[in-house]
Amino acid sequence: MPSAAATTHVTLNSKCTISPSEKSSLPDLKLSVSDLPMLSVHYIQKGCLFTRPPFPIPQLVSLLKINLSHTLTRFPPLAGRFVTDPNGYVYITCNDDGVDFVHATATHICIRDVIGSIDVPHCVNEFFPLDRTVSYRGHFIPLLAVQVTELADGVFIGCAVNHSVTDGTSFWNFFNTFAEVSRGVKRIVRQPDFTRDSVLISNSVLKLPADGPKVTFDGDAPLRERIFSFSWESIQRLKAKTNNQKLNFDAEINIVKSMEKQNNDHLKIKTESAEISSFQSLCALLWRAVTRARKFPSSKMTTFRMAVNCRHRLQPKLNPLYFGNAIQSIPTYVSAGDILSHDLRWCAEQLNKNVKAHDDVMVRKFVNDWENDPRCFPLGNFDGAMLTMGSSPRFPMYENDFGWGRPVAVRSGRANKFDGKISAFPGRKGGGSVDLEVILSPETMEGLESDTEFMQFVTGF
Repeated sequence: MPSAAATTHVTLNSKCTISPSEKSSLPDLKLSVSDLPMLSVHYIQKGCLFTRPPFPIPQLVSLLKINLSHTLTRFPPLAGRFVTDPNGYVYITCNDDGVDFVHATATHICIRDVIGSIDVPHCVNEFFPLDRTVSYRGHFIPLLAVQVTELADGVFIGCAVNHSVTDGTSFWNFFNTFAEVSRGVKRIVRQPDFTRDSVLISNSVLKLPADGPKVTFDGDAPLRERIFSFSWESIQRLKAKTNNQKLNFDAEINIVKSMEKQNNDHLKIKTESAEISSFQSLCALLWRAVTRARKFPSSKMTTFRMAVNCRHRLQPKLNPLYFGNAIQSIPTYVSAGDILSHDLRWCAEQLNKNVKAHDDVMVRKFVNDWENDPRCFPLGNFDGAMLTMGSSPRFPMYENDFGWGRPVAVRSGRANKFDGKISAFPGRKGGGSVDLEVILSPETMEGLESDTEFMQFVTGF
């Protein structure tokens, strides 16, 4: 359980609007078939925990405001607002209206309160602005808000970004650039691509209620949230088990180092004898354990949804730094009986087949299906048997050095959390380590924690 200190409220010190340092010349950007479904989900809330900087907090706040302004010049859509034209098309107007900047204090909370407990403490939710704000609200409020929270021995920098404006790839490109500008990097090389000329840009209209869409899950259901860490060595053991291989750690180290230079949406290690990736092995391990913990009858159909990056799947490919959403959610359906009667490799193969099959043709089919029935994304666990995997261990979350060192931890806010929501983060040690942020009902989490097949691979168990 979190300490008593970790449950006390955060105090708001100040709030202001930050505008880009230079006026935008970007035209209005039309929301795509990947952006529009996100109008019904919460703003993305992700942030980084740091040790205290070696200079006063007021100085840090002033510097971050200035550097955020310079960063927004490189990301004009984030300082804009949504507009819907008379035909029902939704655009981002890059009008420089600005973003929210919040300075808060919680100097009774220590770093150990945030990262030292088994479950993620509730205080973390208060490190983020725009709590549980639906993305459609971007018509009336900023598309981005940044909150800096001063702790007893650290600082948390949290961002809330409209999910119809960015996916994880675009979000972390912005966050990385904000950090680079803040630590004085003179040449920013990862320039976002704002072009809107791909198959994702459609003439179909998403019809919405007059007061905007609502989230499709119960935001008040009782939940537990826990970070499960998997070291590189543990993941290699898991991958070897999945692929019925013997470990060769020297060879695997060289493979991992070469793979870290690539920008795939999931960590994938290929060998001559197998094509099952480390990440798919980890997903299969979790799928089996949660299915056991939920105690389903054999006939119960379960679903594992995995978000995939479409930038490199389309032909012609999108720019890797395409700014916006370019993701699709791939469902894999398997009965509880099949999951538990087959081995780990079989479960991983079901995920692997669907991911490999999601090529240019399949991406375009998903686009066409949406155009025939435009709707918001149904996020949630509607039959009690779903797992939804988001984020990626490939995202450069720990590269956010604002000038006094890398983050101690990465955490998310309360946004878009429900029973069965999983987010994958890179481990702080890098090198192929992975953290899974797991959200489950209290009963299911208790079952997962007692699952020996799953817990044997968890670091520190």
